[in-house]
Amino acid sequence: MILAIDSSTAWLGLSLYEESAVLYEHVWKTHRRHTVELAPAVEKALHDCDLTFEQIKVLAVAKGPGSFTSLRIGLVFIKGLALACHLPVIGLPTLDILAYSQPIRDLPLICALQAGRAKLAAATYINVDNHWKCDTPLQVLTAKELVLQINTPTLVCGEFSEEDRRTLTRKWKSVILASAANCVRRPSCLAELAWKLWKEGKVDDPVIMTPIYLHTADPILS
Repeated sequence: MILAIDSSTAWLGLSLYEESAVLYEHVWKTHRRHTVELAPAVEKALHDCDLTFEQIKVLAVAKGPGSFTSLRIGLVFIKGLALACHLPVIGLPTLDILAYSQPIRDLPLICALQAGRAKLAAATYINVDNHWKCDTPLQVLTAKELVLQINTPTLVCGEFSEEDRRTLTRKWKSVILASAANCVRRPSCLAELAWKLWKEGKVDDPVIMTPIYLHTADPILS
């Protein structure tokens, strides 16, 4: 069984996953309470599923981009478990998790999350052998700046404010905006991606694994 945690932004998520089954998934807005809410949430997940921590064989974590504070909390939590319990750990870029949940199409896909100060962290993905693959460096920009870059039909999904969504939908001929429900980062997607990598023997060293930070003054993005 794998325990997956995504603490990239104010939206915190965790999942318990085994082979091809999602045993548990929970996503909630923490309001800057990552530190006090994460460990009890894991304990509750195990209790609700009638499982024990000893049944966890692999750990997975979203490593950013995201808030400096929230990412650090999630990575420290997972690293602590990995080192104390001698468990393999896998870290994955946060936007890869969002891309994984989107239907495969022969159009570019832009995934984004809040970067603070009315800006977004965004990257473009393309369909390579029926898998989304990141095709551009990470950008930090406003929704208006993002729209100016989209001139051909493009799928867009992510953690957007209501104002961001209004800005994006104004360019409806080029922007194919995912519904709010399809813009949620699902920790079960993180778990499934990590499970595949673990089966291939691709794990990270928890000692040297580092987060992907954004240059922003906001302690926890919302």
